[in-house]
Amino acid sequence: MDILSFAGVAMAFIAILGGNALEGGHVGSLLQGAAFVIVAGGTVGSVMVQTPLPTFMKAMKMAAWVFLPPKLDFKSTLEKIVEWGNVARREGLLGLEEMSEAETDPFTKKGLQLLVDGSEPDTIRGVLEVELSATEHQETTAAKVFDGLGGYSPTIGIIGAVMGLIHVMENLSDPSKLGPGIAVAFVATIYGIALANLFFLPMGNKLKDVVHHRSQFKEMTIEGLASIAAGENPRNIELKLQGYIH
Repeated sequence: MDILSFAGVAMAFIAILGGNALEGGHVGSLLQGAAFVIVAGGTVGSVMVQTPLPTFMKAMKMAAWVFLPPKLDFKSTLEKIVEWGNVARREGLLGLEEMSEAETDPFTKKGLQLLVDGSEPDTIRGVLEVELSATEHQETTAAKVFDGLGGYSPTIGIIGAVMGLIHVMENLSDPSKLGPGIAVAFVATIYGIALANLFFLPMGNKLKDVVHHRSQFKEMTIEGLASIAAGENPRNIELKLQGYIH
């Protein structure tokens, strides 16, 4: 669980609603269903036009990573790699076959299987780096969907405001409706800017950071497995891989 993400959302709401209250505003004046439908629907629709379906669906699934990022235990994995190195030195690469079958992570399992099969270090590195590159590209592209949402949202908010002002202009004959009507019109602009800067853009940046962190984790695994295949001393492997631990 990413406590900072939860705290950031809470702080943003408290700051905006608290500031609104200090200025004498009411929460009810910021709750406009029509404005929200225009901004949210228009923004999502725009991104759907520019995004392939698999990428869009991937982005929606990844959204949870902002608050519940995948658990990556660098230290524990480093210890496992060193253990694999020790087993390989004592029993040979075939001694890792049982560990390979018990491994639950598909990426690591593939690397261990290549190691058990006696693949050369360059072969192991090449196969796993291709998969890493493809996965990183897919996840980064999905994360950029939120950049798109953040880019379109303010503009759609302006469209909503203009639509509201058109409605106000239609009621110029009734001055009592002008003030409230203009206020409601500008709520759409608030929604557009708030969604972009409080949610969509920060979510995109957080997801890209998570993707980078996952890639570093896999790079450490690749380096460890290739080092074992090259017959390096487990102690040297440990010292080398400690650079990945922050």
